[in-house]
Amino acid sequence: MSQTPLSYKDAGVDIDAGDALVERIKPLAKKTLREGVLAGIGGFGALFEVPKRYREPVLVSGTDGVGTKLKLAFEWGMHDTVGIDLVAMSVNDVLVQGAEPLFFLDYFACGKLDVDTAARVVGGIARGCELSGCALIGGETAEMPGMYPPGEYDLAGFAVGAVEKSGILTGREVAPGDVVLGLASSGVHSNGFSLVRKCIERAGAALPATLDGRPFREAVMAPTRLYVKPVLAALARHPAAGGGIKALAHITGGGLLENIPRVLPEGTAARLKAGSWPRSELFTWLQRTAGISDHEMNRTFNNGIGMAVVVGAAQAQAVAITLRAEGENVHEIGVIAERGTGPAVAIG
Repeated sequence: MSQTPLSYKDAGVDIDAGDALVERIKPLAKKTLREGVLAGIGGFGALFEVPKRYREPVLVSGTDGVGTKLKLAFEWGMHDTVGIDLVAMSVNDVLVQGAEPLFFLDYFACGKLDVDTAARVVGGIARGCELSGCALIGGETAEMPGMYPPGEYDLAGFAVGAVEKSGILTGREVAPGDVVLGLASSGVHSNGFSLVRKCIERAGAALPATLDGRPFREAVMAPTRLYVKPVLAALARHPAAGGGIKALAHITGGGLLENIPRVLPEGTAARLKAGSWPRSELFTWLQRTAGISDHEMNRTFNNGIGMAVVVGAAQAQAVAITLRAEGENVHEIGVIAERGTGPAVAIG
């Protein structure tokens, strides 16, 4: 029996659409080029040479996604900033070791490729790379019919950074009496969105029109803040060896309560002062709508602090001044103490 020939496009994969997306991406990626890029978008592999200014470079890598924040991007048609989230989640993690992000790779997967939507997402990725001084040198677009519902996609990102071996932040120098500075977040960032979505569902038609002076959806979807350039500038001026910045903690899933202990030496704890940084309308609304305790809020969300900076007491003011000059909103939120029998982080 004669049958009509089947093409790859008949099976749901449009090679032409993929080629069109690559052409849309190329100028976006070009804007992120920096020293070290030898070959970028279009090849089988991307080449990068570690800048020669590093004497003993140690590579630091990180990978992450955007989580269920993507579900709101699909529902609300807000695809322009989730790429910034993708970059920020990895480069902020790499930064915690004191590393400068060098290059970034992305993975975009969907059931059917919509070139316009994908280009908006990758535009955000390129913008995030540009803002963090990181080159977008490669990635993968996977069109997989039947794997994802129409209009949905998934994202993963991969960052590689470098730090001088002598400048790796390990937290070993952290000691009782050190000061904890908090760098303000831009909102929920990219953690806790399963609860955010439950709150939106519970509120139903009673959603607030605005939060913190922005339309509700914009407040909820505000992209994760990129701390790279300000913190690298502060690290250069205030190294740990001189009693400056001794440790950094990116406040992601687990909130303040579970992320700060990851960079503290055994036997020490962070004692944070409640009310030492402002509470946004967004977090107030989330807590009221969810009906949860302060403890649960502090282990689910960043609650307004996206990066914690542990610094020697003598340099705390100078470090804060540097970070503010670089554009950060800085609060002195606590101190390091002997742990004793208490928790690793206490807020009170």
